[in-house]
Amino acid sequence: MKQQYEPLFTPWKIRDLEIKNRIVLAPMGGTCIFGWMEPTGSHFDKEAARLLLNVAKNNCGLVIPGIAPVKDMLGGKWLYQNKRKFKELKEFMDEFHKTGAKFFVQMTAGFGRSMALTKPLAMLAKNKMLNKIASPIIDAEYLTAAPSVLPNRWADDVTTRAITYKEIQDIIYAFGETARLCKEAGVDGVEVHAVHEGYLLDQFTLKYSNQRTDEYGGSFENRYRFAVEIVQEIKEKCGEDFPVSLRYSVRSMTKAFQYGAMPGEDFEEIGRDMEESERAAKYLQDAGYDMLNCDNGTYDAWYWAHPPQYMPLNCNLEDVEHIKKFVDIPVVCAGRMQPADGAKAIADGGIDAMAVGRQFLADPRWLTKLMKDREEDIRPCICCHTACFNLTKHNGSANDQDLSETAGMCRCAVNPISMQSTKYYVRPAKHPKKVAVIGGGIGGMEAARILTLRGHKVTLYEKSGELGGIFIAAAAPDFKEKDKELIQWMIRQLKKLHIDIRLNTEVTADTDLDADEIIIATGADANKIPIPGAADYAMDATDYLLGKKEAGDNVVIIGGGLTGCEIALDLFRKGKHPAIVEMKDDLIAVKNMCLANSSYLRDCFKTNEVPVYLNAGVKSISDTEVQVECQDKSIVNLPADSVIMSVGYHPVPLMEEDKHVHLLGDCKKVGNVRSAIWGAWDIAMKI
Repeated sequence: MKQQYEPLFTPWKIRDLEIKNRIVLAPMGGTCIFGWMEPTGSHFDKEAARLLLNVAKNNCGLVIPGIAPVKDMLGGKWLYQNKRKFKELKEFMDEFHKTGAKFFVQMTAGFGRSMALTKPLAMLAKNKMLNKIASPIIDAEYLTAAPSVLPNRWADDVTTRAITYKEIQDIIYAFGETARLCKEAGVDGVEVHAVHEGYLLDQFTLKYSNQRTDEYGGSFENRYRFAVEIVQEIKEKCGEDFPVSLRYSVRSMTKAFQYGAMPGEDFEEIGRDMEESERAAKYLQDAGYDMLNCDNGTYDAWYWAHPPQYMPLNCNLEDVEHIKKFVDIPVVCAGRMQPADGAKAIADGGIDAMAVGRQFLADPRWLTKLMKDREEDIRPCICCHTACFNLTKHNGSANDQDLSETAGMCRCAVNPISMQSTKYYVRPAKHPKKVAVIGGGIGGMEAARILTLRGHKVTLYEKSGELGGIFIAAAAPDFKEKDKELIQWMIRQLKKLHIDIRLNTEVTADTDLDADEIIIATGADANKIPIPGAADYAMDATDYLLGKKEAGDNVVIIGGGLTGCEIALDLFRKGKHPAIVEMKDDLIAVKNMCLANSSYLRDCFKTNEVPVYLNAGVKSISDTEVQVECQDKSIVNLPADSVIMSVGYHPVPLMEEDKHVHLLGDCKKVGNVRSAIWGAWDIAMKI
């Protein structure tokens, strides 16, 4: 192990509990040990348990699974009433502790206005009669109840009701009882979720979301009373020595409802600013909390707690190091934490441990590989959120997420095995075959890798001189360093497996291939829109991203999907002046695209006054301008030194699919990294 990482592998204590190293698995919704969105009754999530145990076996010091609501979301039963779950938890803890790791259960009071309402749930929340009928199964009004009447973060036409005094007392009691049962099951400690991220407890602490006039609103002490009484209840039930961590947002980084602050921005905070946080951290410590598990943000500034690639590495570290000066208890930092930077911060006394979440989904063995000087073998998390947490919001919508996605969070785009170990696995082939893979993009490379691991003989054909396919263009911007790492990781894995790779080799439908099975992964072609002047004056997105064509100072991007927005961000950061023209009523208005990613881009353009024309179409393009027709039929002439077309792709399969020819990725249906990699496994496991 490299010397720079040694501080990560020193022991530390939470009260009297010793943790063997300074790596914490950050809690992630979906890795809930008691299940997620599960029906009432006994449910202990064996898939989550497998993942958590694997993380512990691979040298993580403290493992914290995703939130356990103290009241079931479906059925409305209190968690402490289901004794069988805790019996199964005890059996799990007996096995877990053999790893030498420690285990906390994270409990939550609920979501309040941050409850990610889908359209059916939004309908229930708006209609008291329908909600009453549905409430024995799911009570949307209760699930969204907040400190005050507030706008829901996800459904623009839903407002919350104020939670009652009795409901607060019931929740406090439930925290104590649930913690007691966790302790009896052998759990090492609990974490209270959360004065963090704008969830229910945090909404009580923040002035902009708490307008109560009773003892839980108004003054500083009243706003933090709910969180204080919870830890006091836990300590009364479990004893002073039982460790209680608090998930804590140092700063809210919030400018308004649905509008967050950019890194480095000078802004007026409507949530918790640093001055209040300095006082709050000490106040919560004195109330009984034994650790602060920290980052920043609210659901209105969600990219701080769930940072996409656009956010800086270690994006919360400076604030967390600052807040540690005001407490005597351990402080943990999460948010794109990098091992070398985390180790230095620990060595310097700035933090006590670093928390890592989604990297453990991408590669549960990453820490073991780090310890064994095998960093090149660590599969990187690319911060895409397309499988782990793809709650979606665009203009006028509720959470536009497929139900299967809601039920299956904390899966991983680059590692299908995470949270799907019974569906995706590597099993030796009974009858090894010769397989030709045509196309060396992400999907083709992954198919070749899995087929080889299963024992098949693979030949990979790529018509260009390098592997990576369209993902090379996607990874081009400076902020896509993790995408670049993924390409290089895949290339290294193929070389280690000694796969026959034939670059600069074009395969056609007439090519005679010595293969039993053929996988076509040749991608898609860019769409063309018949706009006057486009053929003469516009370039494709890939031409810009690959550096084949230069962009001038004023650049009009036609298409406000993810690629168009990322190009605009890239241009803006290079000091140029992009403008986006999009025919839909919002940017990135698609399903299953994480709000953390999309809201960063929207907020960035809003804050920095990047022109965005929605519900707009392009009439013509010339060598100096783009003529845009707006929704009201008015015409705007945008100055344009360059025009970039980013209007999607269409499949171009090399061959037709049959029982021995398999279409993979964009050549079958245009998708993303997740669809390419999962599709590769779907095919490779069946051959």
